[in-house]
Amino acid sequence: MLLLVLVLLLALVLAGAGFAVHVLWWVALAVLALWILGFALHGADGRWYRW
Repeated sequence: MLLLVLVLLLALVLAGAGFAVHVLWWVALAVLALWILGFALHGADGRWYRW
C-alpha cells in the first residue's frame, strides 16, 4: 500500500513538473517573439527597451 502511494505521489510530482516546463516553453516562445519584433522594428543598433 505504501509503495502504491509513493508511486502515485511520484507520478503527481512528475506531471506537475511537466506542466511547469510546458508553460515555461510557451513563455520562452512569447519572449522570443517580442525580441524578434523589437529587433525587426528598430534594427541591430537601436533598442526599444531600456535594459
